[in-house]
Amino acid sequence: MREQRRNERARLAEALRAAAAYHPSLDRPHVVLSLPFAGSWLAVNTPARRVPSHGTHFLGQTFAIDFVAIDPRRRTATVRDWRTVLAVEPVDRFLGFGQPLVAPADGRVLAVHDGQADHAARRSPLTLAAYLLTQGSRLRRGLGAVAGNHLILALDEDGPFVLLAHLQKGSPLVEPGDHVSTGQPVAACGNSGNSTQPHLHIQVMDSVDPLAARGLPMAFRDYLAWPPGADEPRQVSQGVPGHRHRVQPVQQEA
Repeated sequence: MREQRRNERARLAEALRAAAAYHPSLDRPHVVLSLPFAGSWLAVNTPARRVPSHGTHFLGQTFAIDFVAIDPRRRTATVRDWRTVLAVEPVDRFLGFGQPLVAPADGRVLAVHDGQADHAARRSPLTLAAYLLTQGSRLRRGLGAVAGNHLILALDEDGPFVLLAHLQKGSPLVEPGDHVSTGQPVAACGNSGNSTQPHLHIQVMDSVDPLAARGLPMAFRDYLAWPPGADEPRQVSQGVPGHRHRVQPVQQEA
């Protein structure tokens, strides 16, 4: 067991060094997906703002996007009280928690990880600061502690591979080996892993192993987008959601 842990730490250190030295090609064609949800979600930490979108190439996150469920007033939760300012909050007050997620493309399920708890949410700067101090310890506990409950889809035999992360505990509806179709329910949004409030983290990779993976650029088809301050949406046939753009599938009424 001790030898296994040493090997895991060595592999983690090597992956961190490789990520620090990585320089992605920004001209590579996008992998085009469908939005993996219904309703309105806010796109944050997107490659439309910066690359790498999450500040690191580690774990194939170069072009990752986070989506947070919101209402038309861009609220992620309908309740604000003393906990919002001073403490952690129950996850079930957030609009995204438990919302169904669907396959963003046809593919085969390669991996499903479940069993990670959905922890309390944090909007308070006080609780966020304390949470940041524990990120290193989560990383040392492995991918499950970072990505939380997650699943990986292979869009073809040799990839690319799509990771959906921070799923609700007990929500995965698929198993490794299952073939899924675009729009098929696969899980629900949760707050597991390295997450401060319920949201979906999605990324495309060139390997099923996130430690060895390099992120691939992705785009989405047929959605409506409301940039910050916009009252009316614009229809996007294919594009990368901008940072803090409200988006939803085009087939739904705004």
